[in-house]
Amino acid sequence: MSQNQTPNYTFALTVVIIVCFLIGFVTTMNNSMIEFCKNAFDLNETQGQLVNSAFYGAYAMSIPFAFMMNKIGYKATLVLGLAVVGLGFIINFACINGNLNSDTSTIYWMFLGCMFIVALGIVMLQLVANPYVMVLGSPEKGAFRMTLSQALNSVATTVAPIFILNVILNGKDAKNAVPADIPYPYLGLGLFTLLLCIILYFLKLPNINEEKQAAESGDTQKQYKSSVFKYPHVWLGALGIFMYMGVEIGIPSMLPAYFKADPSLGNATDFLWMYWGGMMIGRFVGAAVLNKFEPRKILSACLILGAVCVAVSFALSGMAAVYAMLAAGLFHSVMWPLIFNLGLQELGPHTKAASGIINLGVVGAATLPLLMGRVVDNPALGVGVAIAMMFIYYLYIFWFCNWGSKIGLSK
Repeated sequence: MSQNQTPNYTFALTVVIIVCFLIGFVTTMNNSMIEFCKNAFDLNETQGQLVNSAFYGAYAMSIPFAFMMNKIGYKATLVLGLAVVGLGFIINFACINGNLNSDTSTIYWMFLGCMFIVALGIVMLQLVANPYVMVLGSPEKGAFRMTLSQALNSVATTVAPIFILNVILNGKDAKNAVPADIPYPYLGLGLFTLLLCIILYFLKLPNINEEKQAAESGDTQKQYKSSVFKYPHVWLGALGIFMYMGVEIGIPSMLPAYFKADPSLGNATDFLWMYWGGMMIGRFVGAAVLNKFEPRKILSACLILGAVCVAVSFALSGMAAVYAMLAAGLFHSVMWPLIFNLGLQELGPHTKAASGIINLGVVGAATLPLLMGRVVDNPALGVGVAIAMMFIYYLYIFWFCNWGSKIGLSK
């Protein structure tokens, strides 16, 4: 192959897109289970947010998994991640189905433990997906490819709450949820994931070498620092993802508490798909817009507009306030890929390790919603104060976008 000939990565990108769909589906399904679990296991708001803590807490393993990926490669990490996700779902089925006569507290802790196992696999898949999308093509189109992959990921996030309503709840009101609703849908997910794992094991995927790709693109004069830990924008990007998780997960996690404060609104589960649907639309639009505008400007505009939606919800009441909050999903849509892309700038051979560091920021979804849940359970504060905490998250991401992401890039 000549140096000027661009490799065809279409098939590899298709595989990664399937993985992105699975990541989005499982992640959103987990978050959408909060209202289900609160009713099925008789939990308060803080206890319900442990669903997020158990799942996103697995991202604390991002850095060790990134170094593992650096040793065994992209494909092996991809296959191992799928195997762990599939086994986690099947273990969940076995534990819950075999202990339906136990007290609900015991079943709930089993459920959380199994979802932690599933999340370990999702972390591996996340590590593969993001840098894979970044390197499968020209560097200048990296943000576009990542936003496009996240747009397809959002199709899954929109489907997941519908899956909860129509498969797990099977048409029942969420208030009538019971632990026995969980096992068989999770068994089906586990078997599907293991089947995908087996298929990918026998498929031939390209071995991506960032150093070789940089040389072939003519970037042979680029001098990289000796360690990824010497790039401050990577760590600031991890904190950006940490704060972003409070933004993305904050609204769907707090919406059930908002509905509980005003019972006349109905069930939050019936409206969650609108938030994720807005993110899906926003990502498809964002993939097109990124071809025409500078990513920093788009991220800045989306941060401002997302914060405006949340602010407007405080000025309204009833369903009008709910719709204002749900509309923020449209602007949250492109934040993840743009923050991630800014954190991965100019890293060359350090890209894999940096991906692990930035992914570590996802533990924000394990801690910030839990903190917000504690605020909701405090009678002196309540759900309004918890939602207002999101303005702090918006502010930091805006700073990172315009200033923090540039620290450490110059020689």
